[in-house]
Amino acid sequence: MTRSAKAGRLFGDHFLSRLAAEEQAIVANVRRLAKEVLGPNAAAVAQQDVFAWETFRLLAKEGVIGTAFPRESGGTDARQVLRIRIVEELGRVCSASASIVTGADLSCRAIVAGASDELKTELLPGLCRGEIQAAFALSEPGAGSDVRGLATVIRREGDRYLIDGEKKFITRGTTADWFVVVGRAEHDPDCFIAVLVPRNASGFMIGPEVGKLGWAGVPISSLEFRNVATPVANRLGQEGDGFNLAQDALVRARIGHAAMALGRAIGAVEIATAYMADRKLFGKSLGEHQGAQWMLAEMVTRIEASRALVQLAAEKYDGADPDAGIFASMAKLQATDLGMKVVTDALQLTGGRGYLQDFPLERFFRDAKLNQIGEGSSEVHKTVIGRDAVRRARDLERHPCLKFESLVDY
Repeated sequence: MTRSAKAGRLFGDHFLSRLAAEEQAIVANVRRLAKEVLGPNAAAVAQQDVFAWETFRLLAKEGVIGTAFPRESGGTDARQVLRIRIVEELGRVCSASASIVTGADLSCRAIVAGASDELKTELLPGLCRGEIQAAFALSEPGAGSDVRGLATVIRREGDRYLIDGEKKFITRGTTADWFVVVGRAEHDPDCFIAVLVPRNASGFMIGPEVGKLGWAGVPISSLEFRNVATPVANRLGQEGDGFNLAQDALVRARIGHAAMALGRAIGAVEIATAYMADRKLFGKSLGEHQGAQWMLAEMVTRIEASRALVQLAAEKYDGADPDAGIFASMAKLQATDLGMKVVTDALQLTGGRGYLQDFPLERFFRDAKLNQIGEGSSEVHKTVIGRDAVRRARDLERHPCLKFESLVDY
């Protein structure tokens, strides 16, 4: 039997059984695209950091972009438990493909959740079909995951808002037609407002694309707002809803980052094990050496454990569980840190071959780092998780092995 005729995968499909038949069909189609088009073209996409238009148009045409949009707008309104399977499949072969899908959700979530019916009717069908694009303008030179640190000011003047501020690290900045901008109300710094700004707004400047280490195909740029006017009708939600809209988008994006990192880790292990079967070392294959087997054992075990955590985070989000945000942080922290380690170890197993640019692990290695940084660095999420655990511990049931007096008196 030739290798091309072999079937099956190293990592099982145990999570697919939890999806409906229609959802499983979507995953199957994404797998087909990854196998036939996206995987074979991934190296070429990574050659230059310009927006991967062909990839974007293919994902839009096949309805993958549409999984982030409501059915009434032409989408499929996918649950997070489906989206993590999609992103995992794409991340397994191509970071740009996975980022385009997660980015469509991040950039449009606030529109789906907070736009007026008129704006939804005007924009969502085109965004769903990939005819137009939106960008999520949140991060600033002095504020990223900490939304409360935003310095952009939005003030109302009659039937319009005026915006002053800067945004940084904005994906799709050079390709978007509309921008979701989050800032502070001038009259109340504790009030956050989200508005839509068209690309051609007067006083709105889009900076040049900035080169980066990896994730080619989804370039970033900076934005500048100088007394930029947008109608009050372009507000998303009510005044004061900007923070919650941003947080909702970030929670979804963090789950997406976790799934993408796991997909890349899965792909890295698959590539490394294929190499281990071919590479001969001291009279036997690399895969027959105990040291290599132990490295592999740790990788596959931790990946499967992380997949379970990401699945749980997605289920909590779909169920509107109040702990969804914390579990998204835990999933992102664990999966992205693991993804970096797994890709590094997989490259180590493949030796000099893995370090070459024509071998996919070199690209995987460069791409893995951003998952640990984007939508909140690992350190930020450690702080968020630890702070939450300390807060909850104050009100929890006393452990049965402890006395009831102060523990400092032990």
